[in-house]
This record gives sequence, C-alpha cells and structure tokens, in this order.
Amino acid sequence: MLITGFFGVVALISWALLLFAVFAFVDAATYREDAYRAAGKNNKGFWLIILGLAGLVMKFFSIISFLPIIGLIAVIVYTVDVRPALREVSGRGQGRRRGMPRRSGGSRGSSSDGPYGPYNGRR
Repeated sequence: MLITGFFGVVALISWALLLFAVFAFVDAATYREDAYRAAGKNNKGFWLIILGLAGLVMKFFSIISFLPIIGLIAVIVYTVDVRPALREVSGRGQGRRRGMPRRSGGSRGSSSDGPYGPYNGRR
C-alpha cells in the first residue's frame, strides 16, 4: 500500500511537470521570432525544440530518472529568464502588478527606484 501511494504521488508530479512543459512550449510558440532577437535570447526554433524535447522526456521517462530533471531545468530557465524578457520586449508585461500603486505620468521609473521614490545613495 505504501509503494502504491508513492508511485501515485510520483505519477501526479510527472503529470504536473508535463503540463508545465506544455505550457512553456505553447507560450514560446505564441511569441514572434523577432521578439527573441530583440530580447537577446536564442531563436524561437531553438526554444521550441528544447521545450518540446523536455515535454517528450517528461512524458516517456519516470521523474525518478535524471532526464526529466534536465528537461525541468530547461523549462525553468525558459520560464524565469526568457519569458520575462519576451514579455518586456513584446509589451505584454506592461500591466499593473497586483498590489503595486500606479505611477503618475505614465513613467516606468528607474531601476534604482525604491518603494518611496528614487534611491540616491548615501548623499
């Protein structure tokens, strides 16, 4: 009974990771090729191949082996590095974040802005 429960949990995790890879693949397919160049990332074909292979590996291999973990790393790299850069370049990331106040004048601010205005160092 304990082994059956363990493999049931492993199967659920495998399905969740497969859905994560499919989401990343579909998301990568929705951006135009020039957005990848503008963001300074590898081209669209490269990411579609990598994410497609990651999804296939997650589907056909057990999560206990190391191949799905390599695929998971590729999906995570796309999600945390490439996707935000693509959203920035394509204008999809312009929406207001939850809990963040709107800035007056439509300016996006500087990278040195803190929660109470610009940070000027210890001057």
